Amino acid sequence: MSFPWANHYEPKQPLMRWLDEKLPLPRLVYNAVGAGYPVPRNLNYFWNFGVLAGLALVVQIVTGIVLAMHYGANSLVAFASVESIMRDVNAGWFLRYAHANGASMFLAVVYIHIARGLYYGSYKAPREMVWLLGVVIFLLMMATAFMGYVLPWGQMSFWGAQVITGFFSAIPLVGEPIRVLLLGGYAPDNAALNRFFSLHYLLPFVIAGVIVLHIWALHIPGSNNPTGVDVKGEQDTVPFHPYYTAKDGVGVAVFFLIFAALVFFSPNLLGHPDNYIEANPLSTPAHIVPEWYFLPFYAILKSFTADFILTGKLWGVLAMFGSILLLFFLPWLDSSPVRSANYRPTYRWFLIVLALDVLVLGYIGGAEATARNVIIGQLATAYYFAHFLIILPIVSRSERPRPLPNSITEAVLAKHGGTSPAQTALAH
Repeated sequence: MSFPWANHYEPKQPLMRWLDEKLPLPRLVYNAVGAGYPVPRNLNYFWNFGVLAGLALVVQIVTGIVLAMHYGANSLVAFASVESIMRDVNAGWFLRYAHANGASMFLAVVYIHIARGLYYGSYKAPREMVWLLGVVIFLLMMATAFMGYVLPWGQMSFWGAQVITGFFSAIPLVGEPIRVLLLGGYAPDNAALNRFFSLHYLLPFVIAGVIVLHIWALHIPGSNNPTGVDVKGEQDTVPFHPYYTAKDGVGVAVFFLIFAALVFFSPNLLGHPDNYIEANPLSTPAHIVPEWYFLPFYAILKSFTADFILTGKLWGVLAMFGSILLLFFLPWLDSSPVRSANYRPTYRWFLIVLALDVLVLGYIGGAEATARNVIIGQLATAYYFAHFLIILPIVSRSERPRPLPNSITEAVLAKHGGTSPAQTALAH
């Protein structure tokens, strides 16, 4: 969005004027994340997580490139090369733990970023393209994380690849050829490891490219805000720099504190001990589980146990992919004209229930498949789909939202005990 009151870039030094004329990169940065980009004045700390996600990607790319210099993408030496990185490479233990825990931090930040979008209605017009590109980034991240989990070639790496790719064989006609194409054979082996390593190295750069499109799409309508009310004038905005660069700096400091606590004090907290055992095709682990960030989707996959027209296995695969693909249709499933859940009390309660439901799915995904856990997983899966396909469309049409403020400034002044411009006008 073009704001006529935005500060314009005016280079003062001769070198910067020459650079601005030949390659206006400083102007681009100034207008994208500097004083030339006005943003709503009421953004809270949940808006930090977009920047943190970009930072986490940079950490993953930097540590990943250095790890790739020492990793052996061969089933005979992959496990040993990871151990060599840990024991023989200078600071190798730090790089490996930073990369492994960085993946968890990255996904955690993105999950909070998605939750913020759901709560404040950031998927609604005119920001549908921002949301759609965000879901594409999420899918690419999941693919990258899955392939990365296979690379250490431990027991959980091997059997995770075996189980997850095995579900493709449930697809009629094309399923088995797809699985063989993915693995380069009928079971995870050297060909699969090479494929996964190559794609795991490539996809972060694809993600970076889609992130550029994501930010570009965001700059066209401008940022959403906690009220969901559109910017009405200069009084509703502040320059991104220095206000939000300083605020993002606080978020970055907290991010690195938590990250450092994980890496230095509990680096294996989020991992599985079986992955320190070299992959053995003849020894199946007692309980195969993916990384924590896949657990809700794994629970959905496991919830279909009976055949009905299609096999239960195929229903599980369709439901797992459908649970993510549903997010592409969210801007049109929610027809409420009000964006923020702060002004949609009924929707807010159902959103809280959805958050609890996802946590239950995460627990069930990591638990053993007892009869009780299967039933709980099936109920949680049913609610997940019901929320988006039944509850959300009905609530968006029937609920009565609270009155919206006339402007962002009015909401800010009311929150801090000030007087809004409308009240001032009435007083005179």
